[in-house]
Amino acid sequence: MEPKEKFMWFAIDKAKKGIEDNQAPFGACIIKNSVPVGVAHNEVWGGNDITAHAEIVAIRKACQKFQTIDLSGCSIYCTCEPCPMCFSAIHWAKISNIIYGAGISDAKKCGFSELEIPNKVMKRMGKSSISIRPGFMKKECLDLFLIFEEEGGKERRY
Repeated sequence: MEPKEKFMWFAIDKAKKGIEDNQAPFGACIIKNSVPVGVAHNEVWGGNDITAHAEIVAIRKACQKFQTIDLSGCSIYCTCEPCPMCFSAIHWAKISNIIYGAGISDAKKCGFSELEIPNKVMKRMGKSSISIRPGFMKKECLDLFLIFEEEGGKERRY
């Protein structure tokens, strides 16, 4: 599967909306048959829910849309490499492809309290069949951290 910029732009634009809504700078877009089925930004601060990462919220939306927990054949575009919690949810939802821009180490450098366990390591350890495409549109995704800082995001790190 060759990633498409327009789908990452959905995730980036959603992350920008999240920053405007005083959320952390992360976005995700789930695609099925070239159609977005779950687009979300981080909602941790809005609902006081530490699990409301962009990927989790997008998975919830896609599962509701299809009325199933099986998202086989879907791809997820993430502005940042999914954390271990999000990678696990992606794996359990049977999402086929992860395409991400910035890495976990980039989020850590920005001051987020990341568990630096790369997706490729989790894939190998869990014997997962997920296809992983790192660094897609990385510069545009890294720019989200700059926007976040400019908007005074220091108090919205976790």
